[in-house]
Amino acid sequence: MAATESPRSAERGLRADALRNRRRIVAAARQIFEERGLDAPLDEVAERAGVGAGTLYRRFPSREDLVEAAFAEELTRVGAIAEEALLCEDPWTGFSTFVERLCGAMAADRGISDLLVLRLPNSRVAAGSCERQNRAVGELVRRAQEAGVLREDVVPEDVLLFLMANAGVIEVTRGAAPHAWRRLVAFLLEACRPVHAGPLPAAPTPLQTERALLGNAEAKGLRAPGREGHGRD
Repeated sequence: MAATESPRSAERGLRADALRNRRRIVAAARQIFEERGLDAPLDEVAERAGVGAGTLYRRFPSREDLVEAAFAEELTRVGAIAEEALLCEDPWTGFSTFVERLCGAMAADRGISDLLVLRLPNSRVAAGSCERQNRAVGELVRRAQEAGVLREDVVPEDVLLFLMANAGVIEVTRGAAPHAWRRLVAFLLEACRPVHAGPLPAAPTPLQTERALLGNAEAKGLRAPGREGHGRD
């Protein structure tokens, strides 16, 4: 498939009704992906947009096309987060703020959470965002290490590992302990320091942790303890 065209260029030349349908589809997709993640059924997107499935697929032949259109502005903003962090005079503040901002964006939006741990290989917008971010992350790491505030064995790829870990914690704890990701990020950042110090945010309670584990099991088709039957149906 050819590289995806920009959302603005995709709208050029469309009739008023076609343009209206396209924008309704994009808005509906943005809402559903935010609520349910990027693997949400596209039939639900069409239903919320008030169009037929055929209309959706004519405008967006692939899921990737729709994802890029729905998140074009967010992809651009994500690409700028690391560059903005470089403006911090303190190297540790720049690095830690960058990680915290990305992880916070993931907690607020399932679609963003999915986007930050995958690649859209045919998207010019996503590729440009990724390239900008990779360059800036490398500079953030270099500056912090030269200042002696980041351990020498940290590499830019570690940031992606942080995001993957954060995505997992967010997914499991979303309903029971929605702020648990903050503690994970605090642990990760403290582990990056040559000398560990500083208070941590509050941990989730035992009850919140138990509820999160039960909810995750149920989401995978397993019955929660105390209900009729055990294991898989």
